[in-house]
Amino acid sequence: MVDVLGGRRLVTREGAAVEAEAALQNKVVALYFAAGRCAPSRDFTPLLCDFYTALVGEARRPAPFEVVFVSADGSAEEMLAFMHELHGTWLALPFHDPYRHELRKRYNITAIPKLVIVKQNGEVITSKGRKQIRERGLACFRSWVEAADIFQNFSG
Repeated sequence: MVDVLGGRRLVTREGAAVEAEAALQNKVVALYFAAGRCAPSRDFTPLLCDFYTALVGEARRPAPFEVVFVSADGSAEEMLAFMHELHGTWLALPFHDPYRHELRKRYNITAIPKLVIVKQNGEVITSKGRKQIRERGLACFRSWVEAADIFQNFSG
């Protein structure tokens, strides 16, 4: 993701700025295109939160995985409310960063929610991350790691 988000700042749910390169290095990255006003987004986000928590938050050795929320909300206030209400401790592209629109074009986002799993260079592993999590749960992560070509000792 260094190729796609390099040089950009991401934000945490609490509003702290994080350098994208440092936060995403050697990780499978899930770009989560969603909005708080969207019922399917509100339905899927808790499932993504559980998935993320199992891989990163509660694991003895956190998995090489990070979610980056790309908001389709109508305002920064809506985005932050959605993040505080339902999101995990993952990162987000700031609402006022115009790159949100470029990412939607690059990954051909025509409907939300959409979870696009990408390699470090931004190449798509799958654009069906949401469906795979629903159908396979944590098992889908292993195939993502294998496709990502990142060094890892993940034994999930």
